[in-house]
Amino acid sequence: MSDVTNTVDTYLAMWNETDPTKRAQTIRSAWTDDGHYVDPLMESKGHDGLSAMVDGVQAQFPGARFRRTSGVDMHHGLVRFAWELVGDDGTVVAGGIDIGVLADDGRFSRIAGFLGDLPAAA
Repeated sequence: MSDVTNTVDTYLAMWNETDPTKRAQTIRSAWTDDGHYVDPLMESKGHDGLSAMVDGVQAQFPGARFRRTSGVDMHHGLVRFAWELVGDDGTVVAGGIDIGVLADDGRFSRIAGFLGDLPAAA
């Protein structure tokens, strides 16, 4: 497994970690101090903001877990991968792709999340 894949999987583990202390360690491993996440529904910056965002998602979807559903594609410090959020009964709650920017140290400095399938061509 590549270092980039480990970073992506650590990032996804952040979403699943319910213990705030363990989550803080996970965030430090995957994100730069000024890391910035944005998707159509939410945005956060910095380690504390990322953790608070995860708290909100976990409150909205108790017991659900994120999992990677694709390989990790990378070039020029950019990363993309697909994911889904699965309820504890196995139902897929949401899915999408994330596109991230890696800092020189291999951690994410920015991620843009896209929800659902790509729109059909006009």
